[in-house]
Amino acid sequence: MTHENPLHTFIAEARDLLRAMEDALLQIEDAPQDAGLINEIFRAAHTIKGSAGLFGLERIVGFTHVLESLLDHVREGALALDSGRVALLLFCGDHIQQLVDHCEDGALSPATLTQGEQLLQRLQAELGTLARGGDAPASAVAAHWRLSLRFEREAYRNGIDPYAQIAYLAKLGQLLHVETVTSGLPGLAADPEECHLGFEVALCSAAGQAEIEAAFEFARDDCHLRLLPPDSMAPAADAAVAAPAVAAAGSAQAPRGTARHGATLRVDVAKMDHHINLVGELIVASAAARVAAARSDAAAMREAAETLAQLVESVRDSALNLRMVPIGATFERFKRLVRDASAELGKDIALTLRGGDTELDKTVVERIADPLTHLVRNAMDHGIETAALRRQRNKPATGQLLLEAYHDAGHIVIEVSDDGGGLDRERILRKAVERGLVAADAELAPQDIDRLIFQPGFSTAEAVSTLSGRGVGMDVVRANIEALRGSVSVDSVPGQGSLVRIRLPLTLAIIDGFQVGVGDSTYVIPLEMVDECIELGPGHQGAADGCLDLRGEVLPFRRLREQFRVAGAAARRESVVVVRYGERKAGLVVDRLMGEFQTVIKPLGRLFGGLPGASGFTILGGGDVALILDIPGLMRQMEARHA
Repeated sequence: MTHENPLHTFIAEARDLLRAMEDALLQIEDAPQDAGLINEIFRAAHTIKGSAGLFGLERIVGFTHVLESLLDHVREGALALDSGRVALLLFCGDHIQQLVDHCEDGALSPATLTQGEQLLQRLQAELGTLARGGDAPASAVAAHWRLSLRFEREAYRNGIDPYAQIAYLAKLGQLLHVETVTSGLPGLAADPEECHLGFEVALCSAAGQAEIEAAFEFARDDCHLRLLPPDSMAPAADAAVAAPAVAAAGSAQAPRGTARHGATLRVDVAKMDHHINLVGELIVASAAARVAAARSDAAAMREAAETLAQLVESVRDSALNLRMVPIGATFERFKRLVRDASAELGKDIALTLRGGDTELDKTVVERIADPLTHLVRNAMDHGIETAALRRQRNKPATGQLLLEAYHDAGHIVIEVSDDGGGLDRERILRKAVERGLVAADAELAPQDIDRLIFQPGFSTAEAVSTLSGRGVGMDVVRANIEALRGSVSVDSVPGQGSLVRIRLPLTLAIIDGFQVGVGDSTYVIPLEMVDECIELGPGHQGAADGCLDLRGEVLPFRRLREQFRVAGAAARRESVVVVRYGERKAGLVVDRLMGEFQTVIKPLGRLFGGLPGASGFTILGGGDVALILDIPGLMRQMEARHA
C-alpha cells in the first residue's frame, strides 16, 4: 500500500499558505490596522517555518524566521504596514515560493540566492531601524506550560514522527519534563504501522499559546493537543485523564481548541483522472448493454439496462463534480498582477472580482489562466488610459477592470471588461491593411474589425513592453480557448471601454453529443453547438459546397462526405445540421440524423492528431469508432474557402 510523500504534502500546504498570505497582503493596503489580516500573514509565515523545520529545510526556516520577527513587531503595533513594507513582504512571499518549489532538489539559481540575500538585508534593515528608534518591545517573560499530546493511529502512515514533533517543540523553550504515555499500547498481534504514543510535556517558554499550537500545525490532523496555560493549577496528570482513550481508540471527539480539518481530502490528480477514465469506460459499457438489450426480446433485460444507464449517469455526474473547483482562486491571483502592472504603467487601476464561487472542471481552470492573463494585461496596457487622459475625457482618474464568471445554459461565461478608451477601429483596420490581412478597399462591419485583433501576429502596439506589443497574445488566447472547446468574442464602445467574453464547457472529459451518419461512418457533433436540423432543399441536391438561404440568412455549408472522403453515393434525402460557434453559423450536410448520445472523448493520438475537422473519437455502444467533429476548425475551413 502506497502513501503520499509527507514532503509533497508540505509543498502543497505551503503553497496554499503563501496564496493566503499574498491575498491578505493585498487586502491590508486598504485596511492597515486589520488585526485579523495581520495575524493571518503572521500565521502563514510561522506555519511554513515550523513545517519546514520538521524536514530540515534550513534555508526556508532561516528566511522565514527573520520575516516572522518583522511580522511579530507588526502584530504588536510597533511597526506599521505601509505600501513600501507591503511590497517588501510580497517579494518575500515570492522568494519563499521559489524555495518551496525547489525544496526537493535544492536547485536554486545564483540569481535566486542573491535575491534572498538582498531581501534578508532589507528585512534586517527594517528591524534595525525599529531598534534604533527605541520602539522595540520588551522581551516576553518565560512561563511554564503543560501539554497533553495524543497521536492518531494513522500518524505513522501519514508521515508523522511524534518524536520529531517533541524535538521541534524544544526550539520554543526548555523542555522541563517529557513523559511518554504507553498505557494504551496493544498486544504484539497489533498492526505495527499503527501509532499508540502519547506525551505529557512541561515546557518553559516565552511563546504564546498560538505559537505553541502552531508548532503542531503540520500534524494537526494526526494528533489531539490539550494545552494548559501558565496560570492553571491543574497537574499534568489531570490532562491525561481528560482524554485517556484518544490514542487507543482514535475515534474520540477532538478537544476544544484542536484543529481538525477532516471535511476535505487531498486526492492526487492522477488518481482522479484515472477515476474519470474508468467512469468513461463504464459509460461505453452501459451503452453497449443498452444496445444488446434493445436487440433482445427480454423485457427484464431492457429494464435492467435502463436502470443501469440511470445509475451510470448519476455516477458520471458525481465523478465530474469531484473535479469541479471554484474559479475564485484563479481570479485572486490577478490582484497581484494588477497591483504590480498598474504601478509599472503609471496608471491607477481598480480590480473588481465577481462570481468567484462559479465552479468548472479543474483542467479548464488551470488552462484558462494564461488566456486570462493576456486579456487582463491587454486591458491595462491598451484599454485603460492614464489618469491625466481620463481627466481630459471627464472620467474618474481610477480605471475600472472587472473579472466576472457565471453559468449560462450549461456553459461557463468569463468576462473581462474595462472602462477604457475601447478599440481604435481605424487603427486596427490600418494595421490589418498594412499586414495584408484585408484588402485596402474592403468595407468591414465594426464587429468584423474587432475580430481582427485575434489574427495571428496582429498588434497595434507602437513599442514592445513587458506587458504586450510583441505580436503575440490575442491569437494565442483564441487558440487556447478553442482547444478547450470554447469560444471568445469582443464587444467595444469607443470611449467607453471593451468587454471580452469567453464561453467554456463545464467539463472536457464527457459531453452530450449528436450522432450523424454519412455512408457507413458515424460522426459526433457536440450537442451544445447544434442549433437546428433542416432538410437539404432539392435545388442543392448534388451541388458542391456553397451557401444556403436559411430564412433570409446566408449559411455556408460543407458536406462531411467530401470532408472525410467517404466512398459511395449520397443519400437520396440529405439533411443539414446547423451548428453555431460563438456568433457564427454553418451547415454540415449528412445522410442520417441519429439522435443524442453521451460521449466519452478520447484523443486521436500522434498519428491522427492533425486530422482536419476532427478533435477526438469515441466508442459507440456497438463497439464502432466515431470521430468527434472539430466545429471551430471546420468553420475556419469554410470561411477560408469563401473568403
